Amino acid sequence: MNSPLGRLGVQTANEKIQHLDYLAGSVRLRAASGDFDHKVETALKNYFENPAMNFNLPLELAGTPFQQRVWQALTRIPFAGTLSYGELAASLGSGARAVGNACRHNPVPIIVPCHRVVAAHGIGGYAGSTAGPVLERKRWLLEHEGRFPALKKPAVTPSNHLHPENQRNNPA
Repeated sequence: MNSPLGRLGVQTANEKIQHLDYLAGSVRLRAASGDFDHKVETALKNYFENPAMNFNLPLELAGTPFQQRVWQALTRIPFAGTLSYGELAASLGSGARAVGNACRHNPVPIIVPCHRVVAAHGIGGYAGSTAGPVLERKRWLLEHEGRFPALKKPAVTPSNHLHPENQRNNPA
């Protein structure tokens, strides 16, 4: 599907989401093929229109037990909230680097909101990148949810269907 962040690809099986990927602009889009795929597409579109909505979709995520714990913890970070890597690590009895690595391997970004984990003094990284277009996605997601409104606007701009009232101005 198209999104304000570019093309997204979602892999599902047995009515569970397994992967969400950012796709190159050259990748040909295919229409959702079943009821569950339409439900996923609708949920993502709703998020881009109203970032306060909660995803309530079944997931089947392949990862280590530690990654599973981190990903589960990510789903408990509320809308427009953030935790630092260190804060999340302390809550899990782990280290910040291990948490960052688990976030990097999150198979369903946006739905499992790894973008809500930030550095102690800044935005941190996203999907293994600390600069460039990949990090701009994280910045856009945080701004979309009303976090870090003073940051430089990302190169990726939302489409016209996102309304200004959805761009909340919450202090960081």
